[in-house]
Amino acid sequence: MNRNIFLCFLLVICNSALGQKLKEPLPECPSLEKGDTYTQSEFLSRLAHECRYDRLLLPTYQTGEVVFVHASAYVYFIQPAEAHDLNFKLHFLLQLRWTDRRLAYALYSPERTKIIGESDLRSRVWIPHLYMSNEQSSSLMGTDSKDVLISIAPDGEVLFSRRMQAVLYCWMNLQKFPFDVQKCSMNLESWKYNASILRLMWEKDNPVRLSSELHLTEYSLLDFWTNESVVRGDIVNMRLGGGRSGNYSALKFTFKLGREVGYYLMDYFIPSMMIVAMSWVTFWLQADASAPRITLGTSTMLSFITLASSQAKTLPKVSYIKASEIWFLGCIGFIFSALVEFAFVNTIWRRKKVVNLKKVNSKYILKSTLTPRLARKELQKELQSSPQLSNSRSCSSLNQDTSSDPAGPAYNNYLTVHSFPSALNLPTITTQSYDELVHRSGGRHNSSEGSDEPPKHHTWTQMTPQEIATWIDKRSRVLFPLLFIFFNIIYWTFVYCL
Repeated sequence: MNRNIFLCFLLVICNSALGQKLKEPLPECPSLEKGDTYTQSEFLSRLAHECRYDRLLLPTYQTGEVVFVHASAYVYFIQPAEAHDLNFKLHFLLQLRWTDRRLAYALYSPERTKIIGESDLRSRVWIPHLYMSNEQSSSLMGTDSKDVLISIAPDGEVLFSRRMQAVLYCWMNLQKFPFDVQKCSMNLESWKYNASILRLMWEKDNPVRLSSELHLTEYSLLDFWTNESVVRGDIVNMRLGGGRSGNYSALKFTFKLGREVGYYLMDYFIPSMMIVAMSWVTFWLQADASAPRITLGTSTMLSFITLASSQAKTLPKVSYIKASEIWFLGCIGFIFSALVEFAFVNTIWRRKKVVNLKKVNSKYILKSTLTPRLARKELQKELQSSPQLSNSRSCSSLNQDTSSDPAGPAYNNYLTVHSFPSALNLPTITTQSYDELVHRSGGRHNSSEGSDEPPKHHTWTQMTPQEIATWIDKRSRVLFPLLFIFFNIIYWTFVYCL
């Protein structure tokens, strides 16, 4: 019972005290007269007092005019990240300038030239809310306190400066990597007010300035520019924070970066050229030297794949083909072709029977080597069963020494090419000594003197498989470098001229 009486007594006392407080008049606005006699903090507390200034309202909320916010930036650090991150890091000083007539104090403090403050002043005045639409992360820079500075001029002009670091997305096009040129930008947009209320503009003189100590490693800064635009915002895509559809003012600062190719030339392209050239050493080895040719071919293949994989780790997995991948496929194709060429000539080298050729040129040699084995056997049987021979002539199927000394080593063996009637069209080959060769040639010469026209016949030649394999290797020594030079001309023309 006593407890209830005590509680009722406390409730009556509280109600009476609250009623007296509500009846008290609101404090009057502090006077701005003789503003020069006050310190900056005292004068600012009077100037931005809640009775005459509301920081949540636009500076032109009474007139309905558009607030023009002028921006400028000073960039002193750009760090393009690795290509697979698709972003870059930026350190810059952003300055915003606008006019707030409510903060004009020239009439009250004529001797005061400027009011300067940091975070405490920022919490008292209206500041436009801007955001970076391509931002991955950002923060104000500073050690003990954040690097923010606000100055107010006597006519109400406000200059807001803040030092920031930001990681911004840059959607790179890597089709010509590592000879690519990228365009990355910093997009500033209004978060709350649309373009009919707040308009963002770059300063007319030097809107963006770069530090003289700005240096890039992997890239070179080719150019930079600024532009102003209006973006469309609506509730569907939730692009802006206003939550309303409309046009919002935006600023963009774009810089053009060209990738430095010196690193890739020294660490990728020149070594890969040397590896491809190493694969051609097999053409100077004998066709039956399987162990060294296989070892050299596989080692060059593995070395180049290892070299290329180290470069591919730094790239994103994109759906389109890149210039570096074209180079990779081209070099792999040349190295693999050298291995295939060895398998081809080694197979020919191990054949037992000679090959019949109508002419010693690429067309007939390759055609004869690619002829199925059954067809070659049938041709050989017809050749052996044919008794018809006409005049013949001798030649060496290899590049022998043409010295006249019969005792020289170049006259040990000769391939005699016989001529056949046109109806038979079949070749044969015999091995003759030098004396027989001279005797047969002399007899053929005497017989030809008695006739005015030589007989019409088809000349056939036979080459051993070893001679054909050596012939292919010799042609490969020239063909592969020429094709690789042609590939380089097309590739470097594409990356630099297209």
